[in-house]
Amino acid sequence: MTDRKRAHVLVSGRVQGVGYRANTRRTARRNRVDGWVKNLDDGRVEAVFEGPEDAVESMIEWCHEGSPAASVEDVTVEYERPRGEDGFEIRY
Repeated sequence: MTDRKRAHVLVSGRVQGVGYRANTRRTARRNRVDGWVKNLDDGRVEAVFEGPEDAVESMIEWCHEGSPAASVEDVTVEYERPRGEDGFEIRY
């Protein structure tokens, strides 16, 4: 897993109720990135992206725009040691 990168991402703004999670899952699967995405009680969206460095960085960049109806205010990223995520899911 040394060639894999893992990013823990928090996205704030108008990112709930606008298809952000579904679009994140679709984009991650298209980019062959593993991980998950979920809504937080405070209105933010939390996601984990794991995969090749360029694909993970592409997902982080995508988060700044997100779904067409979203209005992203901030994206924070923490890099972590890969944990072997497999597939990409929406968590509830």
